[in-house]
Amino acid sequence: MRILIWVIIIFALAVGASMLVSQDWGYVQLVVPQQWRMQMSTKLFVLLLLAAFIAAYLLIRLVRGALALPEVVVQWRERRRRQRADRSLREAVVFLHEGRYAKALKLAEKAYKASDQPVASILLAARAAHALRDDARYREWIGRLDEEGENARMARLMTEAELAVISCNFDEAATKLDALQPDGRRHVAALRLSLRVSMALWRWDEALRLIRLLRKHKALTADQAQPLLCRVHIERLRTCADESKPTDDGKDDALTEMWKAIPEDEREYRQLLWEAVPLFARAGKGRVVRRTLERLLDEEWDTELARLYGLCGDVGACLAKGECWLKDHPEDPGLLFSLGRLCVEERLWGKAETYLSLSLRWQPEVETHLALADLSRRLERSEDEQEHYRAAVEMVVAAW
Repeated sequence: MRILIWVIIIFALAVGASMLVSQDWGYVQLVVPQQWRMQMSTKLFVLLLLAAFIAAYLLIRLVRGALALPEVVVQWRERRRRQRADRSLREAVVFLHEGRYAKALKLAEKAYKASDQPVASILLAARAAHALRDDARYREWIGRLDEEGENARMARLMTEAELAVISCNFDEAATKLDALQPDGRRHVAALRLSLRVSMALWRWDEALRLIRLLRKHKALTADQAQPLLCRVHIERLRTCADESKPTDDGKDDALTEMWKAIPEDEREYRQLLWEAVPLFARAGKGRVVRRTLERLLDEEWDTELARLYGLCGDVGACLAKGECWLKDHPEDPGLLFSLGRLCVEERLWGKAETYLSLSLRWQPEVETHLALADLSRRLERSEDEQEHYRAAVEMVVAAW
């Protein structure tokens, strides 16, 4: 339909032009006084006038183009220069990720000389020089960011902090991160870097705060945060155990208070309990973690946690609970070992030997041999004692 309309319009225009041309327009006479005169048809005059206009327009465009030619050449050269700089920068990024640091440094320097915005080139060159262990060139390149003003400040501090962490210079990294934003508000990348620094410098309270902050911002998943939280909690508990003093007023000591301050869902991390139970046992406070350990074993049996149950104090209550579990897990070596240890504390020598021997039968362990050796010493059976010590040594040597 559209094509038909255009055909009609074209034909109408053609007919109109034909009718217009067929009319007699008269003539045009040009007179120069006392010299000459020219006479031509009006149609020819219109055609000549139109041709003169087109010729004048083209001449003017030609002159203007000629006059602007130097500027066009300058713009073309500038565009080529920027294109070469961009190409060098892209190639330098690729070489840096490929581990070809010398080539990356060379191309970054080339891009720096040709680019109008050299911050990216400087950062790239600094990283390449750092990877080459060329500290002088690294300092030279990173120092050039001072010339770029405030816009490059954050990029410089982040780069210096990250490279300091790679070099295990954690004090310098902490200084750079503190200067990044003095009020403590940082973006996710800086928070992750701060977490690595805090854990490397054993700043456990700060590390705990950062882990919770990263989880809040969904920068750490629960699976990623769990091992970090376990390590931080254990180190805080270990530090507290070394510094805490016993209390005589009936109040919980600092170690117990710290354990209770840990959120309940985090206290039930099995990896945390593997470390916490022996720690509390050494401090004489195994009863603090007993309820948590029992709840976890009731929910899901774990022979490694059951092996630690004998360290939880309250020997009578633990022995009764353990023997109840034994009905459902009669051949569990971890539970048998704990029951044997508890019977030793209760001076039930026969039951202790039975439980420890069964544990050794189902799962030979150095710790079980040592417990039996200690029991043999208490019972003044030196031959059995020496036999178990010898077996323990052989297992340790074989593990090497």
